[in-house]
Amino acid sequence: MAGRLIVCPTPIGNLEDVTLRVLAALREADLIACEDTRRTRVLLDRYGVDAALLSYHEHNERERAGELVRKMQGGANVALVSDAGMPLVSDPGFLLVQACVAAGLAVEVLPGPSAALSALVASALPAERWSFGGFLPRKRGELERAFGRTETLVAFESPRRVGASLAVLAALDPERPVAVCRELTKLHEEVVRGSAAELAARYADEPPRGEVVLVIGAADPAVLDVAPALAALRRLVEAGAKPRPAASVVADLTGVPANALYRALTDEN
Repeated sequence: MAGRLIVCPTPIGNLEDVTLRVLAALREADLIACEDTRRTRVLLDRYGVDAALLSYHEHNERERAGELVRKMQGGANVALVSDAGMPLVSDPGFLLVQACVAAGLAVEVLPGPSAALSALVASALPAERWSFGGFLPRKRGELERAFGRTETLVAFESPRRVGASLAVLAALDPERPVAVCRELTKLHEEVVRGSAAELAARYADEPPRGEVVLVIGAADPAVLDVAPALAALRRLVEAGAKPRPAASVVADLTGVPANALYRALTDEN
């Protein structure tokens, strides 16, 4: 009979957060596919799990997916883990799950730790409607569009870019509520809540340390037009127009206050 794939979330920091079902699956698996065999071995050694490991990461994912599917077709049960949290969520695994489904193999997903969910709850921001943005984009226009979502946004960010990304948000909507969640479940866990302007100033010169999850409140529909209006103003100024008159023209066309546009433009410089 064919084997199956068991997707196993692992602790995001505190090794005691692993579930009993995940440990049972790891012990029973014929093979564990993992991002970094050294990191996974730390977890396995903690709980006395002796299992065969195979590296499975973003650089060999396509090749390994085919290899693992053949092993499962031959009867092997394969456990998939990432370095931390749920595989596939900004981690490798999508190609393997897709290949298993295409091959008619069973895929079992176990519940467990997730940095995105932990941060969402800790943020104290609305959780009825939310979206996960993965890692925030670096290009300003794409970042502005991400911040225009009308539901709570959860996203990963490099500590070095937290201040710059929040400065972009503050230019669009300085009062937007934000939570900066770092080192979740670890010894130095911290959740800092405040407005976009407050937190942009806080992290401008002193980036947070460790792994960071940003949780950003929903955009107010009344200010959603700021991003495209600001982009239009930026193009006019780059073409040689003077900022204040150009802001007035864009304000007349979009309804966004000229002062807000001018202030957002000058905050960029």
